[in-house]
Amino acid sequence: MTPETIQQAVDYIRAMQRDPEAAHLYENALHQAVLDAIAFGRVDDPAECARVALTTADIKFTRWHA
Repeated sequence: MTPETIQQAVDYIRAMQRDPEAAHLYENALHQAVLDAIAFGRVDDPAECARVALTTADIKFTRWHA
């Protein structure tokens, strides 16, 4: 996992923001995958990967929490 591949996922979420349920599910999956990769040492630059993943918070769509 690289910052570039994470950015591609962020761009995908941005493209699907008109479907907030799908965007939110994908956002959650991305954050989980990034945390997992960081926890198990599968990234070279953990801080940059986390920073890129967290930019999904700047994408405007409704998020539901139960």
